[in-house]
Amino acid sequence: MELRHLRYFVAVAEERNFTRAAERLHIAQPPLSRQIQQLEEDLGVQLFERHSRPLKLTDTGRYFYTHALQLLAQTAELQAMTKRVGKIEHKMSVGFVGSTLYGMLPRIIRRFRQMHADLELSLHEMSTMDQIKALKEGRIDVGFGRIRPEDPSVRRVVLREERMIVALPVGHPLADAKPALALHDLVGEPLIIFPKAPRPSYADQVLAAFHDRALKPRRLHEVRELQIALGLVAMGEGISVVPSSVYGLKRGDVTYKELDDPKLVSPIIMSTRMLDESADLRSLRDMIYQLYEDEGMAYLPPQKE
Repeated sequence: MELRHLRYFVAVAEERNFTRAAERLHIAQPPLSRQIQQLEEDLGVQLFERHSRPLKLTDTGRYFYTHALQLLAQTAELQAMTKRVGKIEHKMSVGFVGSTLYGMLPRIIRRFRQMHADLELSLHEMSTMDQIKALKEGRIDVGFGRIRPEDPSVRRVVLREERMIVALPVGHPLADAKPALALHDLVGEPLIIFPKAPRPSYADQVLAAFHDRALKPRRLHEVRELQIALGLVAMGEGISVVPSSVYGLKRGDVTYKELDDPKLVSPIIMSTRMLDESADLRSLRDMIYQLYEDEGMAYLPPQKE
């Protein structure tokens, strides 16, 4: 059994169709079918229910799929880490969710580039869930997001917590009602949340904040991204709960109000592969904390391991 057999098997299991799997792998269908048949013969088990449409995994196939995914992820992780440790590739790929661009991330990247002029740095916008997958597959080396899905192969470090604030259209009655608003002040307003997909996301953090306080917004409007949410707020279509870093996004048609509960926060989370302790990543972590110190920003001290 070779790694290619695992890749072929995973593609067929996920596509549930040999034709689509062959297209995904950029190979012809007959050789793919023969490779899967050879894999089953080598293992002495049946992995697929051949007569089902769409194709289904047997119980044994489901077990094998789970562990094949783990092995492929570990292989990709090992390849990426070995190349970087051996300086075969002095590169770093960074994944980020769009909302982090309104905070310190641009300055972090700019300073890191200055510190490591010889490092080839690439940036990729992607959801936190996509970051986890990309880390395990070796496509990125570090990710910055706001949610913390559990995965034993990924290390998550909460760098800091941003207060949540409310975005209101200029002239809205709540804008001057009191110095800070409570979530219960917002339940009568249409609530615009983002991103609509993929989930879980920052939208779920906002919804959880209402749910935890036994509150339910009158009406929800889900949109793809922060900029669209703010545009709809400016039009008077509703209000939105956003991270406080959005203060830096100046708009004349939107005003921001503090929330009165200090527990209403959205974390900034740095994710890396659990076993990746390369010098470049250590340098990045140290530089981020130093930048927070230089700017006098509150942050969560790194935990001793």
